[in-house]
Parts: sequence; C-alpha cells; structure tokens
Amino acid sequence: MIEKEDPIISEEEAAQYDRQIRLWGLDAQKRLRGSRVLLAGLGGLGAEVAKNLILAGVKGLTLLDHEQVTEESCRAQFLVPVSARGQNRAQASLERAQNLNPMVEVHADPGRVEDKPDDFFLDFDAVCLTGCSRDLMVRVDQLCSQHKIKVFCGDVYGYYGYMFCNLGQEYSYVEEKPKVVKPSGDSSDGPGAKKAKVDPNETTMVKKTASFCPLKEALEVDWTTEKAKAALKKTPLDYFLLQVLLKFRTDKGRDPDPQSSEEDGELLRQIRSDVLDALGLSANLLNDDFISYCFSEMSPVCAVVGGVLGQEVVKALSQRDAPHRNFFFFDGRKGNGVVDYFGPN
Repeated sequence: MIEKEDPIISEEEAAQYDRQIRLWGLDAQKRLRGSRVLLAGLGGLGAEVAKNLILAGVKGLTLLDHEQVTEESCRAQFLVPVSARGQNRAQASLERAQNLNPMVEVHADPGRVEDKPDDFFLDFDAVCLTGCSRDLMVRVDQLCSQHKIKVFCGDVYGYYGYMFCNLGQEYSYVEEKPKVVKPSGDSSDGPGAKKAKVDPNETTMVKKTASFCPLKEALEVDWTTEKAKAALKKTPLDYFLLQVLLKFRTDKGRDPDPQSSEEDGELLRQIRSDVLDALGLSANLLNDDFISYCFSEMSPVCAVVGGVLGQEVVKALSQRDAPHRNFFFFDGRKGNGVVDYFGPN
C-alpha cells in the first residue's frame, strides 16, 4: 500500500462534498480524499462503479481496460459516446468520467490487466476487478492481501450480479450507534429508572473490527463436511451459479453470448454438472432456469450491483460503517439481494 500524506480538504472541496461530509463526517471524507483506486473493466458495471467513486471524491481513479467499444458497450455503458465505437473502452470513457468531478484525478490505461506486473497494483489503496478471470482475481487478491490493499471483485451476468470484498484479516471501522443513557442511580423514580435507555436523539461512534478471507478460500469451501451440509439449505444458490459462470469464462475466455445462446446454453448445462459434481453436490441444486437469464449485462442490474460495489469501496476507504462480509448477490428476476459470508469457517 502506498504511503500517503494527511489529506487536506480545501474550502472548494468542503463545499463540493458538503452533503456527504454531513453524512459520514470530515475525517471519513479526508480518508476518502487521500485514496487512489484501480478499476479494471469498463463494461456496464465498471461504468457504474466509476461514477460512484468519482462523485464520492476519491483522490484518484485509474480506469484500466484493453477492450474496444462495441455496440453492446454503448447499450450498457453510459460513459462511452456512441461515436466511440472501435476505440479503447478506458480511453473513450475518460472524458465523461472526468467531467463528473474535476477534483478527482481520473486516468485511462489501455493495457491488459493480465499483463500488469505485481508492482503496478501496489500504487493503489483499493483494487476493484470487473470482468476478470477467476485465476487473475485470485492472483491479485493474494498479492494485495499481503500489502494490506483492499480488494473488490464484481460482475453482472444478465439478470444476476455479485460483489466480493477482502478487507484483510483485521479491518477496523467505526459505526454510529444510538447513545445509551445510563441510569442515574436515584431509586426514587422506581425500578424502571434503573434500566439503561436508548436516546434516539444522540449518537456515539463505536469502534469495531471485522475479519475477511482471501477469494481463493471463499470459492473453495468444502461442502462435504457435516457443518457445510447443514448450512446448504440456507446457502444462496447464487454462490454456485457464480462458480458455474466463472468456470465458463475460464474455459471459453468470454461470458455467455446471446449470439450463440443455444450452444452456450448446452455448455452451461455441462459446466453446471461438472462444477457441482466437483463440489460433491447434486446437479439438481441448480435447475435449468438460470440459463436463459445470464446473457449480456443488464443496465438495471449494473446500476444496483454497481451502487452496492461503489458503496462498499467508499465505506472501506473511509473506514465508516459496517462492510458487507464478504459476498453480495443480486437476482434481478426476484428483485432482491443477499449478503452472505463464505470462507474456511
């Protein structure tokens, strides 16, 4: 993690960020203002995350993407103009991204994230990976964990989306809680006076810690243990769907394509069986319904997942409020999301 000077909020910045300073405090905004973030992948989800981080007021945001703007990019991604088709996605997104907030240093990098050396990632306080392979996410997560750099991963597959975060083995944050008023000790007010009361008009800041595990451990839960089997009924199926879709990306080097929906649908069925069998689970755990709903990036799903992912990055950098630990899954078909923890424990 890079060493930072104590950030100073200018009068202009204080005016710009007045509403959020009132929400989470000056110290949190200072920490956010002193942070640099790497965002890999400028698809529909990446655009939503970029917008949220730039408006929140990080110090710097690097947009990393080697892909070119396509017709699909223009549908799902609002930072690229329609006229930019064929251009690099990160560079085409730069102007509109920078215009969101001139106080944030926004940079575009047209390189491949897979080709970046380890030292490249050490220049950031947080790394957010979208549209990346499982192997790459595991590699970057392990590297960043060793250097206390916060890691976030996310993707949108049609109606489905997810977010993962690893904030380290001992992440500290503060949370605002209603103030508890202790009893005065005067027995003349009756027995009720001896009980502590919550004053809704006053709050206090409570320091807390949370522990996170590496992505590799989160994806390699042993489902053959009795404890895991007992928890299976309460486990969101989105976790296993994610495993299937990541395996598809590894095998094909891309995500399911609407142009080859029939062929990709058959492949998804086979991968579903292989993945669940390798985990020691029945292929019937995931029925075939998911296959018709995991093609392309749906803009509304990108907005929801990107809002949550951006929010979690902001919370982690500002060390304010409880983080989602460690997965968030969103199902656009049902219109709901769930937070759940997966790891060795």
